[in-house]
Amino acid sequence: MLVRNVDVDSASYEAIKTKPRPGHADLAYWLKFGHVDHRGGGRAAARETVGRVAAGAIAKKLLAAHNVEITGHTVEAAGIAVERELSPEEIRKNVEKNPMRCADLKVAERMKEAVLKAAADGDSTGGMVEVRALDVPAGTGNPVFNKLDAEIAHALMSIGSVKAVQIGAGCEFARMRGSESNDPIVLQGKKIITETNKAGGILGGISTGMPIVAKITVKPTPSITKPQRTVDLAKMEETEIKLKGRFDPNICPRIVPVAEAMLALVIVDHMLRSGKINPDRFK
Repeated sequence: MLVRNVDVDSASYEAIKTKPRPGHADLAYWLKFGHVDHRGGGRAAARETVGRVAAGAIAKKLLAAHNVEITGHTVEAAGIAVERELSPEEIRKNVEKNPMRCADLKVAERMKEAVLKAAADGDSTGGMVEVRALDVPAGTGNPVFNKLDAEIAHALMSIGSVKAVQIGAGCEFARMRGSESNDPIVLQGKKIITETNKAGGILGGISTGMPIVAKITVKPTPSITKPQRTVDLAKMEETEIKLKGRFDPNICPRIVPVAEAMLALVIVDHMLRSGKINPDRFK
């Protein structure tokens, strides 16, 4: 796979060549490597994710051949959140109909307004993205090392600007009792399912056959046009920077396809390991 970057413009970064941007990986890279690729952020730039999305497209094709579907959408941005459960049909139908990639179209418009309002003030905003894997075969995963949810969290956390990962009810579990958090086990015909899905489709590191649901928290874009304090690494003096360039005021919509790709890659990997894809390997 080859993607050519034909729209390069690094001129606006020259002024901050030795001045790490607050909130960006510039400082951490300098502390580790002794230098920074100032021309857009190097490996910390969102451009890095193009390879993930390309590989994820192949993973999605493999999963589709086994009736597994991956979906994703923005569920919160700039303090505006989706406050109802959305059906898979709504997500499929609506997610690409608005620039926020939010499946609730009314909420999407409010999100957009809040994001643009902050951008007009020279600032950026964060949010949350939800990804789901539907019809993953029950029994996919491992009980101790390489747990399915652990590897999903690892993959999603590896995306730039992601600062938290939740599986199922996630942080809400901290405020529940066991009687509230446990998903009742019931029969649907001859199939065993859970009546609710607070566990997010995974128990003990293994899929239950219920939808696998993960949410990621995305921090505000660190590159903003408001003045910010930093240190000039060449002079070792405190200074101020005011950035100019092409910056996304909110990166949740950009992260949706990346998160989908990473979830797809993990599910494919586990299904290959267990023989649920390409079982001839195990004969």
